[in-house]
This record gives sequence, C-alpha cells and structure tokens, in this order.
Amino acid sequence: MSQKHLKEAFVSNLNGTTLLEISLGLSLPPLCLLCRGLLLVLYQLHYGKPLTSRRCSLLLDFLVLVSPLLFSCTVLSPVLPAVPAVLAASCAGIFSKIYSQRKPQSRVPFGQMVKDFQKTYLDADCIPAVTVFRVYLNVLTSISILAVDFPQYPRRYAKTETYGTGVMDLGVGAFIFGNAIICPEVRQKSGATQLKFSHLARQLFSVWPLLFLGVGRLLSVKSLEYHEHTSEYGVHWNFFFTLAFVRLAASLLLAIFPKNKSWLVALSLVVLYQLTLDSTSLKLFLLQGSDGRGTRVGFLNANREGLLSLFGYLAIYMASVQVGLWLLRCRSSARGWAEAGCSLLLTVLLLFACLQVVQAVVEPVSRRMANLSYCLWVLAHSLTFFLWFLGTDLILVFTKLLVKGSSLPCCWEVVKPPTTSWKQEGEVVPLGRQGKLEQICLISAINKNQLLFFLLANVMTGAVNMLVDTIHSQSAFTLCVLHLYMFLNCLIMYILQAKNIVLKFW
Repeated sequence: MSQKHLKEAFVSNLNGTTLLEISLGLSLPPLCLLCRGLLLVLYQLHYGKPLTSRRCSLLLDFLVLVSPLLFSCTVLSPVLPAVPAVLAASCAGIFSKIYSQRKPQSRVPFGQMVKDFQKTYLDADCIPAVTVFRVYLNVLTSISILAVDFPQYPRRYAKTETYGTGVMDLGVGAFIFGNAIICPEVRQKSGATQLKFSHLARQLFSVWPLLFLGVGRLLSVKSLEYHEHTSEYGVHWNFFFTLAFVRLAASLLLAIFPKNKSWLVALSLVVLYQLTLDSTSLKLFLLQGSDGRGTRVGFLNANREGLLSLFGYLAIYMASVQVGLWLLRCRSSARGWAEAGCSLLLTVLLLFACLQVVQAVVEPVSRRMANLSYCLWVLAHSLTFFLWFLGTDLILVFTKLLVKGSSLPCCWEVVKPPTTSWKQEGEVVPLGRQGKLEQICLISAINKNQLLFFLLANVMTGAVNMLVDTIHSQSAFTLCVLHLYMFLNCLIMYILQAKNIVLKFW
C-alpha cells in the first residue's frame, strides 16, 4: 500500500468520542488563558510594572496558551481529565497568592469587593470573549490538522466516517459559528439606513479569497497526490468552498428575512432538511451514491457530502447570527454580563437536552450529513466554549481590581460610569492607558491576521506531511515537530503585529 493510501486509511472509518470528553477538552483553552492572565497580574504585583519584554511575552504566551494544548491532544490524552484539574488548581494557587499579597490599602472585605465588582462598568464596544473564541478556534484547528497525521493523536478525536462526535467534527461547525457571530449583518447598527442587499454585494466581493483558496487547495491536492478523505466533502469540494457558499446564501436570506428572526429561518431550514433526509432517498444517495455502491461519477455524485451538507451549515450560520445579535446588546456592567452568562448556560442546557432527544428519536450526530443532531451539537458546544471564555474574562476583571493599575492584553477594560452632564447618555470613558499603544500578545497578533494564520498552517501541514513519515513517528519527535510548527506560525503572526502589518487585501 502506498504512503498516500496508508495516510488515507489512517484518518478513515472512525467513530469519534463522547460529549463529556469534548466538553473537558473545551475547558483547556479558557484555563490556559486564565493562567496566563493571573501570571501577568502576579508579575505586575511583584515588580510594579507590566511585562514589557516582547521576547518574554511571546515565550510566556506560547508556553501557557499553546503548549498545554499540544500535550493534551497527544501524550496526555489518556489522562485528559487530569489536565484541566491541574490547570484549575494552578490558577487557584496563583489567585490565592495575588489575593494574599495585595497592598494593605486595597484590602477590603471579600464581600464588599464582590459588590464593587458587580457595579464595575466595562467597555461595551469590545467583547474579548468573542475575539479569544475565534482565535483559539483557529489555533485548535491548526494543531489538529497536523497532529491528526501522527499516531499520538487519538483516533477518537479525528473526524468520524458517518456518525459520531469527533473533536475535529466540531471544529468545522464551530468555524461557521465563529464567522456568523461577527458577520456584517450582525455588526450593522440597527438605525443604519443601508439597503439590505448592500451586504450581499459586499459578500460577493469578500468571499473571493475563500474561493481562491478552495481552488488552490483543490489543485495542489490533486497535483501533488496529497492524501485526502473523500467522504469528508467529496472529490472536488473542500471547506473553503463550503464557507464561501454558506456566507453568500446567508447574506441572501438576511436580505429577505428580518435578521432578528434568523433563528426561525435556521430552525425551518434544518427541520425541512432533516425531514427530507428521513422521508426521501436523499440520505441513501448521500451515503451510498446514486447507484448504491458509493461511486463518484458526475459532479453532484462526486461531491454529494459537500453540496448537501450546505443546508445544515447554513442553518448553523443563521442560528449563530441570532447569537451574535444577542451578544452585541449593550451590557455595561460586570453584573449584566454575569446575568448574560447565566442565560447562556440555560440555553446550553436546553440545547443539550434537545440533542439527547433528537439522537434517541431521529438519528445520531453526523458531520457528513450535517443533520439536525449535528447542528444542535455544534451550537451547544460552541456556546459552551464561548461561555468558558466569558467566565474567564470576568474572573480576570475581578483580579485586576485587586491590583490597582494592572492591565492585561485581550481583556475587558474597566471604564468610568456613564454620565449625562457633559457626555451623551450611555457613553463610557476608559480608565487608564489612554493614548498608549495596544499591548502585544499572541491572541491579538493572530486576531489581526486570522486567515493568513490558517493558510500558513495548511501550507506547513502539507510540507511536514511531504517531508516526514508521520504515521510511524515516535512521541518525542512528534512533540518536537508540533511545537516547532506552531511556534513558527505564531512567531510570524507576532512579528507582523509588532510591525503593525495586516495582510488583508480584499
């Protein structure tokens, strides 16, 4: 068997893992972020100034924000439940040290501190959890697309063949979610007088890089005889095409229907799609082809998974638009965001309950079909992931209040209460750091060039697979390759941010 066929078999016919294990894995990035933030506050408490060394900052960010994820999806995967426990205990220890060593003049009773924290005003124009969610989704995807080709990456984390919940199955849908919550229709102010179809015209122009990347990936995979999982999207289709067409279709629907009713459009779309799968021969065609033997003759037959799953991904996008609109409601205080977190938690529990019912009554989760169960699963876990980051941000804001003058990159800014005497009602005034340059950190660096980061990861993944026999690699070699691969990608983003370069030309 050729190397190409060996690697294809290595990522085929898999059944996924449990919802609990995926939930545990989703807690790791927020805990890493919390640990990094607490370490920076502790540094400032001891030295009286923030960490300004760019080299030390990059090293700290990589070791705390990225490296634990590399270990968790490889050599530490057999003991995954212990990893978040260790990280949580470390965070608790650092917080305890900060709390006990804060300056005497700031030592007020803990209960009073909680009350003051609840009344704290936060910058309503920036929701750090949204940025961190999208960045970490990119980081996790970049790790997985290379790590999956090594034997140390558990097969249960890879994409499933037909039914099941793999970690990489979630990443595909979560990418749709992350794009939808910040789409132009969400960010457009409610009072704007722009024509609805203007967003559609903009999307026609803005998706060309995705189409270009899709064509580039197709040509490179075919010309280099790179291994591919055909039942994932088909012979010619890939995720770049899916993302581009979903964005275009969603813009058309949002131009026709009110955007505040996008959840109804999503529900109608996915229910009709599921009914069609169950009541017609569409499911049989999707799984076995037009002749029932899985042949790939003709464009529709060759790319049936990629084309038909568009309905499910479009439903996820439309539902996520509703989430984005809800997130952008003005909440000015920490108490308001804590209450929003409670509402999100109830929504997550409801979605998981619906998921259990649908899996028992209709059918299990299938990324290949993007069926109703898959849509519910993606929304439930995407909201869970976001909720983890929202809680992390609130904890870091509380910690910053313990150390006067402390600042953290990619964290909420505390602002003065809104005044009505000389400013417009509801306007807030930032406290500190006026006129200062944005703090350089790995998250903000990746955020400025997310598409480039993802593109570099794909190119480096292809290069590693062509140069290295990944499926026969030992653990030490695997960890070295993965760390070098991620560090180079992060270093490039870090340098671009330091030079204030944003490579966006569309």
